[in-house]
Amino acid sequence: MSRPARLLTVLLAFVLSSSITVTATAAAQYAEREDVRRFIAEMVAKHGFVRKELRTLFSKARFQPAIINSITPPTDPRARSWQAYRALFLTPQRIQAGVEFRERQREALARAAELYGVPEEIIVAIIGVETVYGRNTGSYRVIDALTTLAFDYPPRAEFFRGELEHYLLYARDAGIDTLALKGSYAGAIGIPQFMPGSYRRYAVDLDGDGKQDLSGSFADAIGSVANFLQAHGWETGQPVAFAAQVQGGNYRKLVDAGIKPTYRFGDLAQFGVNVSGVSAGGETRADAPCALIELETPGEASAYLVGLANFYVLTRYNRSSLYAAAVLELAQAVKSAYQTK
Repeated sequence: MSRPARLLTVLLAFVLSSSITVTATAAAQYAEREDVRRFIAEMVAKHGFVRKELRTLFSKARFQPAIINSITPPTDPRARSWQAYRALFLTPQRIQAGVEFRERQREALARAAELYGVPEEIIVAIIGVETVYGRNTGSYRVIDALTTLAFDYPPRAEFFRGELEHYLLYARDAGIDTLALKGSYAGAIGIPQFMPGSYRRYAVDLDGDGKQDLSGSFADAIGSVANFLQAHGWETGQPVAFAAQVQGGNYRKLVDAGIKPTYRFGDLAQFGVNVSGVSAGGETRADAPCALIELETPGEASAYLVGLANFYVLTRYNRSSLYAAAVLELAQAVKSAYQTK
C-alpha cells in the first residue's frame, strides 16, 4: 500500500472512530446533564414519574443536529417568498390527491363538519399541507426531536420543554413506547401533525374505537383538526379572507398592525384598501374585525388579503400568514375539483 493510501486509511479510521465517539457521547449526554436532571426532578415531583425510568429514557435520546438546522429561520430574505411557498402546495398532484382523499373520507369529513362547523375542504387542505394526506408524517423519533429542541435550541427551549412534558404524559397515558413514535423535526405527531400539547387538548375519537389515534385513524385526525379550529374560535358559515388591492400609503398601517383582526371591515376604504375579489366565503358585515395581510415575493409585487377571524384561526394551527393563505387556496382548489369531477 502506498504512503498516500495508508494515510487516507488512517484518516478514514480516525473520522469514523471520532464519529462513533461523538454519537455515543451525545446518546449518553442528556441523562448526565444538569438541566435535564432538573427537568426529570420536575417530572417526578409534578407528575409522579419514576426518576430511574426517565434517566434511562434520556440516556437513549439522541441529539439531532439536522433538527437544529431545519428549525433555524433562514437569513436569506428570498426564502420568504409567497410564490415559492405557494408552489410547494398548489400542485395538480396535491389537488388531485385531495379530491381522492375527500372521496375516501367523505363520511368522516361530513360528520366532523356537522359536529364542529368547519368546512370539509378546510380540513382536507390542512391535512394536505401538513402530511400530503397522511403520506409523510415524519421520520424523526419524537423523543429525539423534543429533547434536542428543549435542551439545545435556546430561542424556543421553554416552549419545547413544555411540549416534552406533554409528550411524556401523553405516552404514559396512552401506553405507547416513548422511544418508538416518529414525527416531524419539531416533534409534531401523526396525520394532522399535532404537537403533544395539542394532541392532549384537542385530539378526539371520531371513529368510536375508544382511543384517540392521530397516526392510524384518518377519522380521528379529521375530527381533531376540526375540533382544534373550533376551539380556537372558528366562526361557522363566515368568510375566511378576501383578495384585496391597495393604493396610496395608508394601507401600511394595517399591514404593520399584524395578522390579528383589529380593524373594522367597513373602514378599509379609508386606508386605500379595496376588496374586489372574494377569496373565501361571501358577504361580511361592516363591523367585522379584519387584518390586512401582505404576501411578499422578492422581486415581485406583493399580493394582499383581508383576513377575517377565520383566517386568524388558521394561523393558530401554524403561525404563518403564508401557511394560512396556502391552506385557503388548496381548500378552494380541492373543493372546485371535487365538485366538477
